[in-house]
Amino acid sequence: MTYDETLAKRVRKILAMHPDVVEQKMFGGLAFLLRGKMFVGVIHHDLMVRVGPESYTAALKRPHVRPMDFTGRPLTGFVYVAAPGWRTDAAVERWARQAAEFVATLPATKRKPRRPRPRGARKPR
Repeated sequence: MTYDETLAKRVRKILAMHPDVVEQKMFGGLAFLLRGKMFVGVIHHDLMVRVGPESYTAALKRPHVRPMDFTGRPLTGFVYVAAPGWRTDAAVERWARQAAEFVATLPATKRKPRRPRPRGARKPR
């Protein structure tokens, strides 16, 4: 899978003022995480936005928005926004702000401690 690099650059530019945002390739696209939580991303030519369960139905009523369903089953709280819905930088910024505000309400992700590899074990490829 590929993702729209032009849209990715626009998202990076908008999120540049947030040093706590991490970029990670995920789902064949690009995801941006805030405090360990995915909140916005680029999948193919769509903007992926985490709106949360309370705002999900309202987001789906907006033009150019559909459920995020990359597994064949909609993921409640996440939506895809088609190109006309993110045409302007202001639109991308609004979506990113909404997602960041929702993710800020969630508890931080706790990292699981890594199990040490047995001595002499090979590193997984």
